[in-house]
Amino acid sequence: MTARWAPSTWRDLPIQQAPSYPDEDALGAVEERLATAPPLVFAGEARNLKRALANVASGDAFLLQGGDCAESFAEFHPDNIRDTFRVLLQMAVVLTFGAACPVVKVGRMAGQFAKPRSAPTESQGDVELPSYRGDIVNGIEFDEAARAPDPQRILRAYHQAASTLNLLRAFAQGGFADLHRVSAWNNDFVADSPQGHRYARMAERIQEALAFMEACGLTPESAPQMRETEFYTSHEALLLNYEQAMTRVDSATGDWYDTSAHMLWIGDRTRQPGHAHVEFLRGVKNPVGLKCGPSLDPDRLIRLIDILNPANEPGRLTLIARMGAGRVEEGLPPLIRAVEREGRAVVWSCDPMHGNTIKASNGFKTRPFDRILAEARGFFAVHRAEGTHAGGVHFEMTGKDVTECLGGAQAIRDDDLSSRYHTHCDPRLNASQALELAFLIAEQLRAERGETVKAAAAQ
Repeated sequence: MTARWAPSTWRDLPIQQAPSYPDEDALGAVEERLATAPPLVFAGEARNLKRALANVASGDAFLLQGGDCAESFAEFHPDNIRDTFRVLLQMAVVLTFGAACPVVKVGRMAGQFAKPRSAPTESQGDVELPSYRGDIVNGIEFDEAARAPDPQRILRAYHQAASTLNLLRAFAQGGFADLHRVSAWNNDFVADSPQGHRYARMAERIQEALAFMEACGLTPESAPQMRETEFYTSHEALLLNYEQAMTRVDSATGDWYDTSAHMLWIGDRTRQPGHAHVEFLRGVKNPVGLKCGPSLDPDRLIRLIDILNPANEPGRLTLIARMGAGRVEEGLPPLIRAVEREGRAVVWSCDPMHGNTIKASNGFKTRPFDRILAEARGFFAVHRAEGTHAGGVHFEMTGKDVTECLGGAQAIRDDDLSSRYHTHCDPRLNASQALELAFLIAEQLRAERGETVKAAAAQ
């Protein structure tokens, strides 16, 4: 790490997963233009999220973080944004009502355009081209022109993120999130599923509770929380040219904030101490996340925590475990014990997606839903055994009726994948599977909170 931080100090350090732009002058011109563009989020909003995450770190709330694997230009449509937001609202209601636990809602939206890749190039037949790195970098079409990194895509991603955020704010504050609409959030194809029926029964109970509250004088006019919600955005801070250009000094505090999103995270492939991505995120004051895969040892984790959160500020750092269903119960405890031993204040979140990716018999990249659920169960089981708080879930999903992950109540099979496989990168849960995951998490949270109550009573 450099002794003194600035938004540009990352440029002097080694970097992983960085595209090679053929025209550096054009890239520089885009960065200069973006540096004078309006911020997408504000420092005060990021501080509000940090306070909310501090409640998660202390065991008093739960983090629900979900959205697209990789946002695309082609799928940019208000209906897609609405449908994803709606499913996240459904999941939050299931967790809040089913587990009596406040939920912090964070979308992988309005900026999740860049993707790390396992190899810098890919081949089809005798042709080798640069890998697709997300629409902010290059195109998914397998031809030389599309795969060349184009800095103009950065501007297009910024404008799409601004439009997405504008719509999300309208949904969150303009009446769409009103709890009186809880039944209307159950979209058509989910409503006929087992999880949809289960959700409908819960919605009826919520409506009864709302009627009782209104009879007692607690109305949307006296309690705005009933008709609106707080919703935050996040993405992986992968393309640092974009992140630096969006970084501003907060006039109220003099601190630097990355105004591209409320929360940024570092991926499992770019979390090297002394490298560019860790250097950049250590200096901004946003809440940050760190992906923790099976190759991360406890000593390295503590070093990264000390770099990213030297003041040990609750809510600043979220550790996102992505071990895989077969490794979580072995790989997670040593990390938790090291953090507890050193007295570090963190949010523990579970990414049950990335460690469970396989290739189906027909060649499609997919994720078996039973493995996703198994990792989530394992994550909660480890935290119960260690006496710590399983604080969140981080997953890839869409509000659409896609067939990208195997299994679930719809019993999606290998042969079904091709019917509605729309992802630009990794397979996502559909709305029905996401709701099924929410019910599982609610059950796990109830068990955790029950153990907490028993422990308190025993004292």
